[in-house]
Amino acid sequence: MSGPIHAAPHGQNLVIETRTGRVIIGRFDSSNGFEILVHDCDIYDPPEDADVEMYIREAATYGVDVKHRDYAFAADEVLRWRKLGDVEKLQ
Repeated sequence: MSGPIHAAPHGQNLVIETRTGRVIIGRFDSSNGFEILVHDCDIYDPPEDADVEMYIREAATYGVDVKHRDYAFAADEVLRWRKLGDVEKLQ
């Protein structure tokens, strides 16, 4: 799904991929146009050869490994986002 992050559904777990390669998986709270706020999230800075989609699918299958209760970051970092529930689960 992607589109403007401010249109993301409040309270849903999202997979947010950033321009730097960082992946943030957490419950979307809000965006004021400049900053995004998520709760109960995990932040993944993948090494160069990492299979990022596998990491995302593991979170979709087993749940978010919460490492941060609240996390705010710049809205212009967002490359794309999608609902975690829409991600294909591992079999």
